[in-house]
Amino acid sequence: MYAIKREWQLNNKETSLMRGIAGFRRFVYNFGLEMLVASWSFEGVKLGDSKRIDIIKQVFTQVVMRMPEYAWIKQYPSTVYQSAFIDLKKAFKRWRQGLSGFPKKKTKKKGDSFTVYKTSGVYPVKGKPPIPFTNRVVIKAGKRIQLPGLKEFRLKEKIDFTCSSQTFTVTRTADKWFVSFVLDAEKVPTIYHPIERVGVDLGVKTLATVSNGTYYAMPVSTKRAKTKLSKLQWRNRNKVLGSRKLGVRASKNAKDYYSKSARHHGRISNIRRDTIHKMTTDLSRRVYCIRIEDLNVSGMMANHKLASAVSDNCFYEVRRQLVYKQNHYGTKVELVDRWFPSSKTCSCCGHIQDMKLSDRVFDCQKCDNTIDRDLNASLNLENAPEEKVRSARPELNACGQVGADTLG
Repeated sequence: MYAIKREWQLNNKETSLMRGIAGFRRFVYNFGLEMLVASWSFEGVKLGDSKRIDIIKQVFTQVVMRMPEYAWIKQYPSTVYQSAFIDLKKAFKRWRQGLSGFPKKKTKKKGDSFTVYKTSGVYPVKGKPPIPFTNRVVIKAGKRIQLPGLKEFRLKEKIDFTCSSQTFTVTRTADKWFVSFVLDAEKVPTIYHPIERVGVDLGVKTLATVSNGTYYAMPVSTKRAKTKLSKLQWRNRNKVLGSRKLGVRASKNAKDYYSKSARHHGRISNIRRDTIHKMTTDLSRRVYCIRIEDLNVSGMMANHKLASAVSDNCFYEVRRQLVYKQNHYGTKVELVDRWFPSSKTCSCCGHIQDMKLSDRVFDCQKCDNTIDRDLNASLNLENAPEEKVRSARPELNACGQVGADTLG
């Protein structure tokens, strides 16, 4: 599967429509969440979360949507509320399996999103799949795209080829709107890699150190953007975006501040994402076997001295991208056991000695070898014994999608 994401170029009327649809999806999701939690107190009802949500969906369709005060619902596509209930099912399934926290209510502050899809198609026989591509939207090359149940919208960046997709997800980051969809296509993997195997050490000072001497660093623009964000938050530390419970309306200055803050957060996220994608793609194109350490990211985030550096360098995101890009570039990602002393072992003689986090140079007490701490760790990861190494392969997550190998 291959995904495409493009930014929309919307006018004020179209932006209001997008916000209205996102609000409708948020209303349905919160309604289903409240009803499901309330249904747990009913005595004599022995049903799973999925069956309960199906019943709640019937109540919403047959009762709520027919109430006069909810007549505004009919102006939006029906697939919006259907996908909201699907997302609620997935959220509770992930929670039951321990992959995420308890589902929370959707709010405007966290960004807007909704999903629409085409349901109609040509079915030659009842109960059988439709004729291929009849239940898909054809997307022509250019800067325009039409969504199921909605009108045609303009894109800021053109689509270079004609394609088709069934499901479309619209998201908002700060004041920018994006549409993403999936194509039934596969990348042709790379046949030849110049380097056979390397060890990659993810560090605090440097983003990644490769055993062949290559270093990847997070750009300075990330630090500058975080400094600007900190100053903005400090100057507006007492600003509140109103209170619906107290009946206090948000001021124009508060709305401007939260919008500006969201743009700063989006810029920092984009810098990190761009850097990580470039690094993992460069590694996947040049190296066949990539060895990384099976880090306990959640435990490292609990340490307040390391949390900022770990979140900045996106340890788990690096691993996730390397794993899913195996099929794209024909690579092999291996995980080295987290208890393997890669930082404490001399890469020359194998002597193990204690190392503080502040010690950035490894001075071997046995063979007098002096080497950079991260480079020494990457060399040990490359040459780790086979019993300490396992393959990192995509596995099905709670949503039934292919994702990165789950952290232990």
